[in-house]
Amino acid sequence: MKLRLPAPMGSLLKLCKPFFLTRFSSLPNSPATTHLRTGHCRALVKPKKRYGSFCSSSLSSSRPLASCQFSSEHGGDGADGPAPAADLWLFNTMSRKKEAFRPKVEGKVGIYLKNLEYEVCYVRNFTDVDDKIIARANELGEDPISLSKRYCEEFHVDMMHLHCLPPSVEPCVSDHMPQIIDMIKKILDNGCAYQIDGDVYFSVDKFPEYGQLSGRKLEDNRAGERVAVDSRKKNPADFALWKSAKEGEPFWVSPWGPGRPGWHIECSAMSATYLGYSFDIHGGGMDLVFPHHENEIAQSCAACGQSNISYWIHNGFVTVDSEKMSKSLGNFFTIRQVIELYHPLALRLFLLGTHYRSPINYSDVQLESASERMYYIYQTLYDCENVISQHAVQLDNVPPDALDCITKFKNEFVAAMSDDLHTPVILAALSDPLKNINDLLHTRKGRKQQLRMESLAALEKVIRKVLTVLGLLPGSYIEVLQQLKEKALKRAKLTEEEVLQKIRERTAARNAKEYEKSDVIRKDLATVGIALMDSPNGTTWRPSIPLAMQEQVAPTT
Repeated sequence: MKLRLPAPMGSLLKLCKPFFLTRFSSLPNSPATTHLRTGHCRALVKPKKRYGSFCSSSLSSSRPLASCQFSSEHGGDGADGPAPAADLWLFNTMSRKKEAFRPKVEGKVGIYLKNLEYEVCYVRNFTDVDDKIIARANELGEDPISLSKRYCEEFHVDMMHLHCLPPSVEPCVSDHMPQIIDMIKKILDNGCAYQIDGDVYFSVDKFPEYGQLSGRKLEDNRAGERVAVDSRKKNPADFALWKSAKEGEPFWVSPWGPGRPGWHIECSAMSATYLGYSFDIHGGGMDLVFPHHENEIAQSCAACGQSNISYWIHNGFVTVDSEKMSKSLGNFFTIRQVIELYHPLALRLFLLGTHYRSPINYSDVQLESASERMYYIYQTLYDCENVISQHAVQLDNVPPDALDCITKFKNEFVAAMSDDLHTPVILAALSDPLKNINDLLHTRKGRKQQLRMESLAALEKVIRKVLTVLGLLPGSYIEVLQQLKEKALKRAKLTEEEVLQKIRERTAARNAKEYEKSDVIRKDLATVGIALMDSPNGTTWRPSIPLAMQEQVAPTT
């Protein structure tokens, strides 16, 4: 991920589309390592075992690739045995098709849980110098670097809320001017750039493969359409590597005079610094295919003939009412604004519920649905954990029915993640093991089942592992359940005491056989997303999708 323009009150929601959930890379010249750069994030994986680590997060996670496995932490326990390995297939923007992932270092990468002991160094760079940042800083009368730093800190808070893994290294453009200048020198020395009055431009005519990623022809790149209009350029599509200093802008000393780098060169220089010129995977949003990633390819190849990236992976946009979310349209939300009313993990679940290459349509209905689903998942696991904690359970004797459910779930997990990281399929596959747990906990038949505790423990364990992989496992079920209720009350504009008072009024109405009044109270609460649940022990409440929205929600299988 790359932070370019500070968004008010937090990072733009569109930055958190879980486009490429598996990330890792390596420092150049490290033996037996595989490289990845996702968006403007990079990471290092140093293999200790054949299979890689699969760490929890969305856009800011480190998860390796190649074969899906489940570990056997408890030796021969059948519930935790290995699932069949599967090739990982990723859609490569360069070839415009799914390709089986083949790392540059054979046999050193895997797709798995992070407890397989990979050492991951995750690198994410920030653009803290560009036109829009400078313009905003001038408006505020603030130093651009200080402004960028402040918004980077806000971004870190947002990523923490969303359970995104922090990077090991986080370079900023302003700290890498020597590397940027050095790369520009190489491009000039190789005859692929030219100088004009202190500016340095890349000459696209010197790179015949220009357009190979986006599929655009050079003649399609007209001035003014995502390329700066400048009559001094040899070709309207030529782009700036170095911009001469202007009044009121920060600048650095260079062989071409004082100035600052163009946007595209920053990323190539930092990639080369931390990953070398050749690595496995580079990703980002679809809007970066052209011109940004196209220009990165051109300038990196111009600086080093051996520059090569095997796979280009791109994610779809977040949309609002089927329009791309953007500041220019005024239809964007910040993460901070969303999590005022919805739990961060509900937002994360919502994002994971759409395949990373597909557009994801933001709506309150979808957030309500994700919140309700989260509550169901955590309540189920909390109830299961409570029951299991009262017994000594051994996982070496799990009944066949539970084993079949677990094996099916593992296989679905492997197949979905291997098929271009298809997270929605995994979320849907959670339904069966969760239903099995609830049957064992709450139905007469389930409570009488032999080896019930063993089944519950094995099912809870495999669900917990997958939630960990997806970055959806909280530190405490009960704590998140309470937080989900607090968010629901805030959306309903009620206090818990007000809800409890309504429950007392309804109980009194039922005792007085005033059933119409009782039904009105239930419906009034359901209208604002508060569902009442009656049991022999009394009435409790939980968050639910408000009645008016329920018809708009697709049923969960």
